[in-house]
Amino acid sequence: MSTKVSESTGYVPNVQMSAFGYVMAAILVIVMLPVLPIIALAWIVWRAFIAEEPAEPSYETWREQANTDWARSVAGLDEEEEEAESDADEAEEKAEAEA
Repeated sequence: MSTKVSESTGYVPNVQMSAFGYVMAAILVIVMLPVLPIIALAWIVWRAFIAEEPAEPSYETWREQANTDWARSVAGLDEEEEEAESDADEAEEKAEAEA
C-alpha cells in the first residue's frame, strides 16, 4: 500500500500563505506599537546605568602598546620580570615544603 504523491508544482507564489503572513505582521505591529516606548525607555536606562562600555581599540592604542612591548623586550625588562616571578615561585615552594 503506497501513498500517492502529486507532482511538484515548483517554486510558485502561495497567495494564501502570503496573505496569512501579512495579516499576522499587521496584528503584531498593532500589538507591539503601544509597547515600543516602554522598550525604548528600558533600553536607554540599561545603556546608561547597567551596560559596560565596549572596548574600542584604536590604531593609536595599538601602536603605543606595540612600542611599549618592543621597548621592554629591547631593554631586557621582560626577562627580569620572568626571573623575579620564578624566584618568587621557588620561595613559595620552599616555604610549603618546610611547613
